[in-house]
Amino acid sequence: MSDLYPLKFIPIIKEKIWGGDKLNTVLKKKTPSAKCGESWELSSFNNDISVVSEGFLAENNLEELIEIYMGDLVGDKVYEEFGLIFPLLIKFIDADEALSLQVHPDDKLAEERHQSFGKTEMWYVLENAPGAELIVGFNQEITKQQYLEHFANGTLKEVLNNEKVKPDDVFFIPAGRVHTIGAGILLAEIQQTSDITYRIYDWDRKDANGNSRELHTEQAVDAIDYTFYSLYRTNYTETINKTNNVIDCPYFYTNILIFNRPVEKDYILIDSFVVYICVEGEFNIIYNGGEESVPVRKGETILLPAILKNVTLETKIKTRLLEVYIK
Repeated sequence: MSDLYPLKFIPIIKEKIWGGDKLNTVLKKKTPSAKCGESWELSSFNNDISVVSEGFLAENNLEELIEIYMGDLVGDKVYEEFGLIFPLLIKFIDADEALSLQVHPDDKLAEERHQSFGKTEMWYVLENAPGAELIVGFNQEITKQQYLEHFANGTLKEVLNNEKVKPDDVFFIPAGRVHTIGAGILLAEIQQTSDITYRIYDWDRKDANGNSRELHTEQAVDAIDYTFYSLYRTNYTETINKTNNVIDCPYFYTNILIFNRPVEKDYILIDSFVVYICVEGEFNIIYNGGEESVPVRKGETILLPAILKNVTLETKIKTRLLEVYIK
């Protein structure tokens, strides 16, 4: 039996020009100010490496754990492919103001330009202000040349696809899709381990010193997917006490689990870690044959090591969590 257990990490809080106070007020994170935009829940990106918060592995970081436990922690195939890099970056994002309009490069372009992974991601909406919108993709067929004309003329907003949001909405953002989170939206983000963002437009915003943030106009042009899609929101079924698949892509597999009674989980066929992100309610993870348990509440993210193949999720109230792994 492994000495590994379900792992919680100390959130890495990022102050942002567009951030608010919901990471603290809604998700109970310890935040240094009322302008905190991101809580990095699980990360091995550059110097932002998550540190374990509880248990005998407390104060060890994620990279150290992968080095020691290898496939027992992340899964043998994941370890073979990614080594000491944890392949996902899990965040909560509080947009009190709109983020910049942006795009992320795919793996090929990111490798060529930055020796990095690309950035495909998904969003799960937790809360929204009345009428809150986000931008994802274009609202019509458009060519690169037409895009450049709209950009030059200041009419880019006319061809962007706006989506009104509500709690539990899911949006899949493959690399290359223009997007931004609008004001008044709190969401969970699951993404590849990368922080390469090409900022297209920042709404003429200035920082505290009167400076505009850097734009990456030319880099973005070659990264954008100009395809028009008729549907950008991800539809999924919500069956209670069942596992509902939402996203199945090469970088991550995400399910939504809504439950109000104990649920048995068997990961014997999954050669991967599992991440739980609790977005509503609370539950206990029962493991090691029922001998041990870990409580998880709304706003917490927990890493289930790959070697823990059988767990029971127990709750007495309606609970909703995102279940994420590498397929």
